[in-house]
Amino acid sequence: MITIDGHTVFTEMHELVDPAHTALVVIDAQNDFCSDGGNFARNGADMSTMPAALAACGRLIDSARAAGVQVIYIQNQKLPNNKSTSGPWLRFLVARNKMPTTDYLCLQGSWGAEIVESLTPREGDIVVHKWRSSAFVGTNLDMILRVNSIKSVVFCGFITQGCVESTARDAGFYDYYPVVAEDAVANYHPHLHEASLMVQRTRYDVVPSSTVMSVWESQVPQYAAAE
Repeated sequence: MITIDGHTVFTEMHELVDPAHTALVVIDAQNDFCSDGGNFARNGADMSTMPAALAACGRLIDSARAAGVQVIYIQNQKLPNNKSTSGPWLRFLVARNKMPTTDYLCLQGSWGAEIVESLTPREGDIVVHKWRSSAFVGTNLDMILRVNSIKSVVFCGFITQGCVESTARDAGFYDYYPVVAEDAVANYHPHLHEASLMVQRTRYDVVPSSTVMSVWESQVPQYAAAE
């Protein structure tokens, strides 16, 4: 920790992800993104990176809950008949990413929009619905973080260069410390995944999930006693 012009600046990982002021934000761990039979799988996406990232997300979530870290799920949503989707956003979804106009991604109330079964939220977790890539746009995420005295946000989930990077960048702009768990994020294009992580490392902390969990587990008596 250092002080610059009266501002306290966290510099060490144990400061950044201290359970007392950290939330774990799980982005878009939903069937349409991550499951066989979901939107992306139906449209030919390579799903091979999803199982390992989902497993890493699960370990992070378990570690967070044990350490008393607030877990917040981000759940992407879309209203029927594109009632929540603008022309520019449709250009991104359809014209740029070739998504079928009749195959709605994360349609509100659908199986595709549900959180994957292996990561089902529990009592005490918070679910925030979002409508764009960044979980800060048009949502109450910033309010929830501030009400709970959060200073740092650890991110995991999907998709690396899309919703993960967009939300992590905005977290920094909203004056939180962003930390991305590099093995608990994934996409369908390895080159884009690596390129995104390379860019993100120039702006905030991108570390293995084990680095974060080692800090959290040091705060839990049964783990600390085993060290």
